[in-house]
Formats: sequence, structure tokens, C-alpha cells
Amino acid sequence: MIIVHDLITLYIYILLAVIILSWIPVTSSDGALATTNRVLRRLTEPVLQPLRAILPRPTLGGVGIDLSALVALILLEVINRYI
Repeated sequence: MIIVHDLITLYIYILLAVIILSWIPVTSSDGALATTNRVLRRLTEPVLQPLRAILPRPTLGGVGIDLSALVALILLEVINRYI
């Protein structure tokens, strides 16, 4: 059970990295930052994609806000605490 707890914690850190990287504009598609962003998004999209389909997208100033990562973080923390 400790391995599952550690894997969920690692995934939470990966999700946090994706959230932080989403604030940084990537100008080229072949740099280290772009490659890191692409790898981390491939790891998180299987969890975030179904959440995006379920959650409504609230708008703030005409811009849609993606809350799927926040919901995924909360759900993973709850699961991690009860394991």
C-alpha cells in the first residue's frame, strides 16, 4: 500500500509541474522546456481529459478557466489520505 501512496504523491507533483508550466509561454517546439511540457502533459491528459468533459468551464473576463487540474489535485489528495 505504501507504493500506491508514493505513486499518487508522485503524480500529484507531476500535476503541479504541469500547472506551473502552463503559466510559462513556450516559444519554440524543440527546446528542453517544450519537451518537458509535452512529456508531462502526456502523463496527465488521461486523468484531465475526462474531467474536462464533465466539468463546466467558468469564464472570467471572456476567458474560459480550466479547473480540471484543481479538481484532480483535490481528488488525488483525498484518495491519498484514505489509503
